[in-house]
This record gives sequence, structure tokens and C-alpha cells, in this order.
Amino acid sequence: MKKLRVLAITAFCGLALVSCKQENAAEKINAENIAVAAERDANSNKFPVMTFDKTEHDFGTLQQGDTAETTFNFENTGEKPLVIVGIKGSCGCTVPNDWPREAIAPGESGKFSVKFNSRGKKNLTQQTVTITANTEKGKEMVRIKAMVEVPEGTATAVK
Repeated sequence: MKKLRVLAITAFCGLALVSCKQENAAEKINAENIAVAAERDANSNKFPVMTFDKTEHDFGTLQQGDTAETTFNFENTGEKPLVIVGIKGSCGCTVPNDWPREAIAPGESGKFSVKFNSRGKKNLTQQTVTITANTEKGKEMVRIKAMVEVPEGTATAVK
């Protein structure tokens, strides 16, 4: 009986040694996965790029209470479709409108308008418009400015 136990233990140890062969991790790599990963990594640094015809617009001199409007034109000079999520003015006096809601393909153009209300403003007024999009930075910015004159004898509201 003792010989049977020794034989069983020896057989078990031998089996354990044979079944624990050393494997090469390089043999487990799938060539298709390497190609997919390489393509993904190559595309990970490609973004849409908003190139504007102007990044600042000067309305010149306005009388307090006047409204003015301008249009910003842009082109997607990147390698991926551009998607604008939203556009927002820095205050309620600056209202962006009419931006494209659909994706803009590389090489295609778009535009949006910005309306400025000078009510309650005086002297040099500068505002920003922030475009949230799928660009590398995630946010692009344009500016508007105007010299707002207050007619004599008019009470002004301070900004």
C-alpha cells in the first residue's frame, strides 16, 4: 500500500511538472489586434480644427442702446468631422445664433451670427463668444468689441 502511495505521488508530481510548461507571451499576440491598435493610435491625435476668417470683430462706435450684428465664418481644416455642441456669449448682451447643428466634414465651411446689445454699456466694451466643439481644446473663442457712447443727459446703468 505504501508503494502505491509513493507511486501515486510520484505520478502526480511528474504530471504537474509536465503540465506547467513555460509559455511565451509573444506567441499569444494576435496580428489583427496589433493592426487595429496601431490604426486607433494613429487616429487618436486627429481632430477637427476650426479656422476662422476673423477671431475678433470691432463694431466701432455705437450709441448706448444700439444693437449690432456680425457673422463669423469658419472652415473645418482638420481631419475629422466637426461637431458644435453649443455657442455661448459671455453675457446676456451677446447672443450667438444660427450655428450648424449637423457635423461639418473636413474642408467644409460654416458660420454663425452674433448679436450685440449695447444697452447699459459705456466706453470700450469687449465680450467673448465660446464655441464648445469636438476640437482638440474642446472650446474655441471669438471676441467682439465696441466703443459705446452715452448721449449727454442720459442716465447710464453700470455694467
